[in-house]
Amino acid sequence: MKLNKIAIIGAGNLGFSLAKGLISSGLIEKENLVLTENNPKRLAVLKADGYNAINDNKEAVQQAQLVMLVVKPWQIDDLLQELKTVVCANMPVVVSCVTGIMSSHMYSQLECKPPLFRVMPNTGVAIQESMSCISAHNANDEQTEIVRNIFSQMGQVLFIAEEHMPAATALAGCGIAFALRFIRATIQAGVEIGFSSEDAKIMAAQITKGAAELILQNNSHPEAEIDKVTTPKGITITGLNEMEHSGFSSSIIKGLLASYNKIERKS
Repeated sequence: MKLNKIAIIGAGNLGFSLAKGLISSGLIEKENLVLTENNPKRLAVLKADGYNAINDNKEAVQQAQLVMLVVKPWQIDDLLQELKTVVCANMPVVVSCVTGIMSSHMYSQLECKPPLFRVMPNTGVAIQESMSCISAHNANDEQTEIVRNIFSQMGQVLFIAEEHMPAATALAGCGIAFALRFIRATIQAGVEIGFSSEDAKIMAAQITKGAAELILQNNSHPEAEIDKVTTPKGITITGLNEMEHSGFSSSIIKGLLASYNKIERKS
């Protein structure tokens, strides 16, 4: 199955990040990617940047082999009603990045069953460093591999059961913001101990990147890597213990659980 055209319905922050990731990874040429945007000012900006951007969702979907839905949850029912005729006629692969909307609900609105993938990427997709969790529905092996290939070009991919999507939203979607908040705090501490904010930013970002790569490349547990830099009566263990006394680990766990519980209450 060759993808000659991809449509992204909704060119907001995540939709535009997906567009940049698709183009920069070489999976599709810019002219073969169509974006839809209702805001006239943003539409003009996208066109000025050379994107094939329009404000007609049905036209965008008409020729697409793969359609990405990247809208707000409250917009999805109206959108599916708008698109159901063309989707049911052409049966493109549908990729939904809409938080909290089950596949069963989407199928009931469409009144047909195209190949459907629910995907929870995060904003790292713009630089090909996303964590994308995917559940597949009514899809064959070839279609599944196409979607796997698309998102694996833009970071790590994990196929999960649909019931785990709320947890994936909290961990992968919200988690990038939590990691960024750690970086910000590290920058603030770096400034307090004498670095310029720019130097502290570079150090904090690289420290975090290095820690992540140790886990991914070594396939090791964080504690195994921590043990390599902690020595008896050393400065690292002193700092770690002070953080734990202040609730470092528990605050992260509580934050993730709070995000997850809010998703569950909405679903």
